[in-house]
Amino acid sequence: MPDTISTASSISKPPPVYSGRSVFGQAPTFDLETFSNRDFVVKDFVETLSESAFPTNRKSGPASQVNVFDPKPLIRTFENALNRMVDISGDLEHRENEVSAAVRRAEAQHGKTKQSTRIGLEEAMGKFERLNSSLSGEDQHSVNRSMKIGQRLEELDRQRKRAQDTRFLIQCWLEVSERGELYLLEDIRRQGGGEGKVRCANIARQLMNISQRLDPQSWPQVNGTVHVNGVNGGHYPDRKKQQRHNTRELIEKFSETLEKDLLKSFDEFYRRENFDGMHGCAKVLYDFNNGASVIAAFVNQHQFFIDRSQLITEEVGGDAESWERLADPDAEPPGVEPSLQALMEEVKIVIQEESTIIKRAFPYADQVMTRFLQRVFQQSIQQRLEMVLEKANTVSSLAYLRSLQAARSAISVLLNDLKLHGLIESPEPSSPQITMVLDQQFDDLFVPYFAGSAYIEREKRNLEELYSSLLFKFTIFHSRRRKAPTTLMKTLAKTGSEMLASARDAYVERLDSSDLAAAQKKMLLRIAGLKDAENARAQTEIEVSNEDGVLNTTNAKRMLKWLAEAVGRALELNGGNETARDVSALFHILITNIAELYLETALDAANDLALSQENITKSEPDLSYIPILKPAITVMHLLSTFIHTVLLPLSASNISIHKEMTRSTTQTLEHLESKVNSILQHTIDVILNWTSRLLANQKKTDFRPRDDPLAPNTYMELLQTPTCQSVYTFLSRLNTLLRTTISPGSNLTAFSTEVALRFRSLLFSHFQKFQVNAAGGIMVTKDLTKYIEVLKAWDLGEEFEGSLESLTEIGHLFVVGPEALRERVRGYRERGTWDPGMLRGFLGRREDVGSVGVQSVLSML
Repeated sequence: MPDTISTASSISKPPPVYSGRSVFGQAPTFDLETFSNRDFVVKDFVETLSESAFPTNRKSGPASQVNVFDPKPLIRTFENALNRMVDISGDLEHRENEVSAAVRRAEAQHGKTKQSTRIGLEEAMGKFERLNSSLSGEDQHSVNRSMKIGQRLEELDRQRKRAQDTRFLIQCWLEVSERGELYLLEDIRRQGGGEGKVRCANIARQLMNISQRLDPQSWPQVNGTVHVNGVNGGHYPDRKKQQRHNTRELIEKFSETLEKDLLKSFDEFYRRENFDGMHGCAKVLYDFNNGASVIAAFVNQHQFFIDRSQLITEEVGGDAESWERLADPDAEPPGVEPSLQALMEEVKIVIQEESTIIKRAFPYADQVMTRFLQRVFQQSIQQRLEMVLEKANTVSSLAYLRSLQAARSAISVLLNDLKLHGLIESPEPSSPQITMVLDQQFDDLFVPYFAGSAYIEREKRNLEELYSSLLFKFTIFHSRRRKAPTTLMKTLAKTGSEMLASARDAYVERLDSSDLAAAQKKMLLRIAGLKDAENARAQTEIEVSNEDGVLNTTNAKRMLKWLAEAVGRALELNGGNETARDVSALFHILITNIAELYLETALDAANDLALSQENITKSEPDLSYIPILKPAITVMHLLSTFIHTVLLPLSASNISIHKEMTRSTTQTLEHLESKVNSILQHTIDVILNWTSRLLANQKKTDFRPRDDPLAPNTYMELLQTPTCQSVYTFLSRLNTLLRTTISPGSNLTAFSTEVALRFRSLLFSHFQKFQVNAAGGIMVTKDLTKYIEVLKAWDLGEEFEGSLESLTEIGHLFVVGPEALRERVRGYRERGTWDPGMLRGFLGRREDVGSVGVQSVLSML
């Protein structure tokens, strides 16, 4: 087979085209491009060769020839294809050799090029290193020369620019002075562009200076003197008279036109939100007149101020109930006035939004932001604040103070929000300059309200009005009780009548004052419990009850609450160096009204009544003043706690004021405590005097009854003597009164113990006055048992327990026989529980004191 193929291939190559009448098919023609095509498939190529081996007429012959296979056409076709492929392979090899040779030549040329490039690069690097060495100081002479050359070039460039500017400036001056025109500047202005307008502005400013020096006639004359070329009254004698132009007016007109154009452009850019255009105009105007005109136009024509100027006449809103709550000292304030709060929210939004525009539109954003903030605070906020405070002042002093506090707090919150937002520094916090501007505007806003002592005087006047109203009936009740006191309510008016009359008169005068608002007058009358001011003036018509003249802890708490609110407000509004002085002023109001006018007056009345009851012998003493002690002690405790917890710590910044307040507090509390102690001491005297009076009713036969104890309805059937029963009843009522009027604790224990000890002494003396027989000893024991019973019901100290045992022993001294008595006395002597003299006094009152047994006991003593 190989021989056949080689023989066939050596004979001839298949023609490119076969005739349609040829017996065998013609093989397809192909070349190198056939095999280099991406769509070339070997299977398809072989099938194509196979199909071309059989002619069409043979493919469609009779069916009888289908099974006959003739391989010769295929052999010839594949031989021709193989020969063609051998030729293509030879051509491909030849081409590959040529390409390889070209590649070798290119590589050789590339090597030569790379070598020459390397040499050139090394030479360039060497030159660069030499230059770098000369510039870095290795060659100082070269460095100096280079620097001098650079400086000289820069100087020449500056001179060139200066010369050009000077030349243009002279041309403009000649144009305006000789022809009265500014076409050169007009051309630059019309060309537009930021740099050109900046240049126009600078040249116009320089022309104005030149006009002032070279054309003084265009400027106002001073003292009738005209300066020409720096020489007074100098003229050019030979100069041809020319028509003179007012250069000042021409330049000013051009400047105004340029400024108006820039402002108009700025406004158009602002409406279209073209921040780059706004930035360019603002920059030019800053170079023209430091930006004053554009800042004023931006701020003054802002829609926020236009809208607010139309609403400035709007009245302060708020419902009547809110204003009443604001004026009511016992109600929580409703907060910031609605229109002011709405303004704060609107200002916050506007400033934050405009800060973004200012940051993008102005190269000097700090100045614009400062001016905008000043306008907002000095116009919008200040005007609304003044309107709110004027409205509050027509309501009451308290409404004014509360409104001032709420407004300051709301504006402070606004400032903190703006600082945290950052404004032109957003999202960072605001810059120190903007922070300082905000703080300054905040301080300037409230300076009129805190200058000098204006604020604290308002606080003092408000508290004095409230206290006078609350204590008005108290003072009226006192002023009517000027006769000799027989009861507590009649005594309350005697002490401190001058101070009470002064406070009452001041309150009535204040109600009659024309500057007192109607709403405030109504509130003060309500606090005082009056219907109208006429009743206040006609004091005899005011109805007062007993409760109006006694201490009331509720009123004291209200007064402390009002003062605590004033202290907190003063600390918030007028804090700093003035805190100690403000606190001191409020402290003295507290001392005057609660300690002196309220507590001291009531305590003096109670003390006088207690003193008047000491010598009463016909009826049981009036102890109705004792209930005043509990509220008095409670109010004193509240007062002391409030001063030491609130006021004194706030005054620590001023040592002298702190010492003065501490000293005054100590003296006041000690003075009040001395009055309470005086009342208690007088009460003890009253109790013991009346107890002595009751014991004095004891009959001599009470302890020497008849010797027939078995007789019906005898004296021995009694549980105690009538005297004992009356003392028991009195002390029981006293104990009930003390427990309900004095708080359980050390005060009640100390008072009860003191009364019990002195009552025990009375009993010791009492039972040494009567002769006692055997049956009477039983009555003594019964009486002592009753006395011990009432004393045990009291709140006594532990030291009194031994005294109760000693009272029990007194009955035994009268009941036991001589032998038992001897043993008891011996025990007393060993324990040392009884004084021999006191024992001798009791034993001497026994009816059998003359007996041998009793005498032997006495001899032991």
